[in-house]
Amino acid sequence: MSLSVLWEWLFNAWIAGEIVISIATRTRRGQGDLQDRGTQLILWIVIVLSMTACGSLPHFRFLPLPIGHASLRIAALGLLAAGLLVRIAAIFTLGKSFSANVATHAAQTINRSGVYAIVRHPSYLGMEIIFLAAGINSFDWAGLAVAFIPPTLAVLYRIHVEEAVLFGAFGDRYADYARTTKRLLPGIY
Repeated sequence: MSLSVLWEWLFNAWIAGEIVISIATRTRRGQGDLQDRGTQLILWIVIVLSMTACGSLPHFRFLPLPIGHASLRIAALGLLAAGLLVRIAAIFTLGKSFSANVATHAAQTINRSGVYAIVRHPSYLGMEIIFLAAGINSFDWAGLAVAFIPPTLAVLYRIHVEEAVLFGAFGDRYADYARTTKRLLPGIY
């Protein structure tokens, strides 16, 4: 199997997985306290537009990355696999508490185990790694910027909304978790 075929397979598996996650884990009215403020829709729109634009840019080769395609493809594949693993681990660690939209449930608690012991939002960290992989796979600086910057801004907005909800729901317990665990990047942010 060629690296480009493997890339396409994993990238399409990610897209299909996100669709399934969005449908299967969405909290509906009456199932929890919905406070999404449109962040799920914003994320979807930004990600779709960014990935579509990034996929088109390699045809134009505005600012090629200064490394060979084979090396970039291997790096992109490694990052894509790592991002998928981090995202899947985060979702499985939360189990039924994971929701595609920002919502809290009566039985929900703060989970500090697994990847949540490392960062507060490992699911978004996995997505960020995937965005970086898509940008690198474009072989172009412009593609990297388009694949990474707009989705990152959308994720940061979503984290802002989600953290406000979690502070509201859990108060001092979440404040303690926030003091001891970085938001998105281990040891940095």
